[in-house]
Amino acid sequence: MVATISPVGRKAPTPTAEEVLDICREQAVRFINLQFTDVMGIVKMVTIPVEVFPDVIEHGQWFDGSSIAGFARIAESDMYLMPDLSTFNLIPWEAAPNTTARVICWVHRPDGELFPGDPRNVLLRQLERAAALGYSFNTGPEPEFFLFKRTDDGKISVLPHDRAGYFDLSTDLAATVRKDMIRALQQMGIKVEAGHHEVAIGQHEIDFEYDHALTSADQGSTFKFTLKAIAQQHGLHATFMPKPIAGINGSGMHVHQSLAFLDGGDNAFVDGDDDYGLSKNAKHFMAGQLQHARGMCAVLAPIVNSYRRLVPGYEAPVYISWARQNRSALIRVPMIRAGRTKATRLELRCPDPACNPYLAYAVMLAAGLDGIERELPLPEPVEENLYHFTEEDLVRRNVATLPATLGEAIDEMAQDEVVREALGDHVYERLTEAQNQEWNAFRLHVTEWERERYLEVY
Repeated sequence: MVATISPVGRKAPTPTAEEVLDICREQAVRFINLQFTDVMGIVKMVTIPVEVFPDVIEHGQWFDGSSIAGFARIAESDMYLMPDLSTFNLIPWEAAPNTTARVICWVHRPDGELFPGDPRNVLLRQLERAAALGYSFNTGPEPEFFLFKRTDDGKISVLPHDRAGYFDLSTDLAATVRKDMIRALQQMGIKVEAGHHEVAIGQHEIDFEYDHALTSADQGSTFKFTLKAIAQQHGLHATFMPKPIAGINGSGMHVHQSLAFLDGGDNAFVDGDDDYGLSKNAKHFMAGQLQHARGMCAVLAPIVNSYRRLVPGYEAPVYISWARQNRSALIRVPMIRAGRTKATRLELRCPDPACNPYLAYAVMLAAGLDGIERELPLPEPVEENLYHFTEEDLVRRNVATLPATLGEAIDEMAQDEVVREALGDHVYERLTEAQNQEWNAFRLHVTEWERERYLEVY
């Protein structure tokens, strides 16, 4: 019963069970963390002694899903984890005497079927849909994050650890911490391309290799807990909260994306004769994402705080348009070096790092494929700075905006059949249930800003 699920087009090799167990013996591994995520993208672990790992590889590990956000109700709680051995890695900060490895798992129901509430399975369904049309889907995220100091009693202080800016070479802890993070990511099997200081004080970005969407999503979930662990070693806290500080740039997760033909592996977005170098596939794909942008937003920007970032005046886009140079547009077509047409891709700029990467890539792919299947026309690009547009300019250019709040985004998702179908009934219902609870709790909360503004006046 060893899990052999291997999405079409995925490059990650899958070692045999014996090869993995040999590594465990050679490295004196004592524990295995069985990893999966809940609907909101929070990483979950079940830790087992290495001695039972051979049986888990063969038969799976049973667990109670009733307490996992968005998973199952009490009456349907039993499910089991099957390791995907292609994701096996030693955890570099959990060395001897308790050497620990990690493996990401598929979640199954008792009848052996993949659990429809597993975000990894949600992405798998869309990848299979793409494969049926002759494509594989590749993504490359650019997650941003803040590093904050901790107080003497261990609490998180919203004080950035540096005063540096965009691409600055800071001489404090920042450069050392980023290097340690990059090394840990590499040891976890993630191929890092670059790391640098971002625009805001205390803000950073580390980019990793463009890859098949499932591998990229696996790496995205691994990325977060790896950076948190390394930051903690330095007495800092790494946060992927989209807008932790008012008045400065928030953290986004721009996602580069393209389709490749399964037959030959060529980039399906390339047309050397087009002014933008884009094929009809790319234009229809982009048109689909633009049409479903409002419906996708609750998945790509999933929490109340996400909409503190999606406001005019900063780098986060709120206008549903596309362009090459214009960074205020929702989708940008990055320039490529001469002769490197295989690198042609689209950059979606509204996701933030609080999103569940499995669900985010699933709805992005579903929206793009809808554009291809229906041959949706692509509107003209908007190369002007949209932040300088008046309401009349936006109406004249037929440029809509993203939802302004989580509540509005939830309503838009409810009306988008393509997004709902991509998530599946189970995940859609559980996701909106969790988000409605958060939105209602937020609406009932009275903030210090309100007290300062109104208490004496009214």
